[in-house]
Amino acid sequence: MTLAQRLLRTKPTAQIVAEGGRGEGGELRRTMSLWQLTLFSVGATLGTGIFVILGQAVPKAGPAVVLSFVLAAITALFSALSYAELAGTIPVSGSSYSYAYATLGELVAWVCGWCLMLEYAVSVAAVAVGWGQYLNSFLHSLFGWTLPTAIIASPGQDGGVINLAAILIVVLATWVLLYGASESATANAVFVLIKIVVLVFFCAVAFTAFQAKNFTPFAPLGVAGITAAASQVFFSYIGFDAASTAGEEARNPKRDLPLAIILSLAIVTILYVLVATAAVGAMPWTQFDPESTEASLAQIADLATGSTWAGLIVSFGAVIAIASVVLTVIYGQTRILFAMSRDGLIPRVFQKVNPRHQVPVANTLIVAAFISVLAGFVPLGQLAEATSIGTLFAFLIVNIGVLVLRYRSPELPRSFRTPFFPLTPVLGAIFCALVMAGLAGVTWLAFGLWMLVGLAGYFLYGFRKSRLNAEVV
Repeated sequence: MTLAQRLLRTKPTAQIVAEGGRGEGGELRRTMSLWQLTLFSVGATLGTGIFVILGQAVPKAGPAVVLSFVLAAITALFSALSYAELAGTIPVSGSSYSYAYATLGELVAWVCGWCLMLEYAVSVAAVAVGWGQYLNSFLHSLFGWTLPTAIIASPGQDGGVINLAAILIVVLATWVLLYGASESATANAVFVLIKIVVLVFFCAVAFTAFQAKNFTPFAPLGVAGITAAASQVFFSYIGFDAASTAGEEARNPKRDLPLAIILSLAIVTILYVLVATAAVGAMPWTQFDPESTEASLAQIADLATGSTWAGLIVSFGAVIAIASVVLTVIYGQTRILFAMSRDGLIPRVFQKVNPRHQVPVANTLIVAAFISVLAGFVPLGQLAEATSIGTLFAFLIVNIGVLVLRYRSPELPRSFRTPFFPLTPVLGAIFCALVMAGLAGVTWLAFGLWMLVGLAGYFLYGFRKSRLNAEVV
């Protein structure tokens, strides 16, 4: 077998599914219901984005930002439908990594898995970094005092020594995850329901100050403004794939994974559109300041009520939102590494399962330690921004994977089929490519450097240790 054949060798779908849940020393426990899977996906998607993104997007589109959220949702839907098909066909923890292994070969799977490491580990570190700032805002509103800058900012930032707040939220999320998948899903469900209630509360408050004249003119910056804002808010939808990482702990993965992905995207879209409509209706779009976005929803809530208590509740929602994102994204990262380790591409320690709690304890602790170091000591800068391109690349691979698997293995049982095939995955791939093309050059540079490091790791370790390549005589 030539080098090219070994690099592009696919792992049989039946083998991937048969190995699902199995680790070294035990198996993952199938406990997650459709409701828990859906809230896991919502938890990873409905984060700080909606609490800050309006302040940046409204000045670009005006009141038509509502259409920007809808346009971004349609763009995300194409990839979500492709995810749903592959999640129902290959219901395992590896998410798009495993889908790529079954359709496009080992090298592409590794690249996809490496992109997911960028998406999950670095993005959750970046989110954790901001937790201290939201916590400070909440504490100031409630008690009139704040935490010292030295412990809520990374070294290199003004007055920062170590971001203990970021490390704390990572440690708390890890503590929950070590208790088991079911317990983690329950905790996440509580977090998600709280932030949904807070957003509904914001809408109720903002609608009391609603003025129809704020929507005239509706699109002052034209179609260009709507599309520009849509590109920005698209990243508020990233995270719906979190449900697919729970494929080996779902009770009925073939039925529930596709439904959870689609339901979570629908829930998030409805909330985003409602919040955008309420916000613009309560405050003229010209008053949104793109330079001061952190408290845009809290500011609107305060203006609508004429006091600070409403903004305090919204700030509390932002604190809970970050906690939920940290929990679900760390979970997703550990399950993807679990699948990669089972295939031999990374060290075996990542697939060891604790027989008592039936979770990959060592895996979780290693991931948490890495994220804690990033969040506590490293100003993430452009590397954090590069998570967007890593996510879009994974989405692109999934859309292509649906096309390949339909034509290569049409006989496979599929609990969900992407509608309007092949148009839907083709459009999904095109939209992902277009959004990637619009990203800044420095983001592409950071992504390229990340890929070079990943390829070096694959050829130095993964290629030699791969279980699939070990079968080659």
